[in-house]
Amino acid sequence: MDKNALRETLAARLEAELAVIEAAQRATAEAATHEEAKPENDKDTRALEQSYLARGQAQRALELRTAIAETRAMAIRAFAEGDPIALSALVTIEDDKGEQTVFVTRHGGGEEIDGVRVVTVRSPLGRALLGKTEGDDAGFEQAGRARTFSIARVR
Repeated sequence: MDKNALRETLAARLEAELAVIEAAQRATAEAATHEEAKPENDKDTRALEQSYLARGQAQRALELRTAIAETRAMAIRAFAEGDPIALSALVTIEDDKGEQTVFVTRHGGGEEIDGVRVVTVRSPLGRALLGKTEGDDAGFEQAGRARTFSIARVR
């Protein structure tokens, strides 16, 4: 699995999400300022609600721009045996459900790219992985249940 390709695919997916959010934000802002959005009475808050929605979408677009820049700038490093898990690690974990491979990043958690799940360092799984090494056991709580796994491979 090529980690550079994973990083680029993740950045491209974030860019696609940004395009959708920007289009939605433009449409919402336009609707909030449209002539027909003027309040009909003092209880009519449609335009105000649209402006709040547009503001939230603009904030999400800003977050996505940051995520794209940080993802593209993320250094891809090779991990030698015994190196602790950090950003850009490709980690194979094993638990009672089987084996899965995760890519540790700052953004894009939950994405799946060619069978590899993206995990952020802020997620419970990501926090459980950081600093661990191949052969370690780790765990975290998910939906009120303890989840444990073994780290089979770090690259």
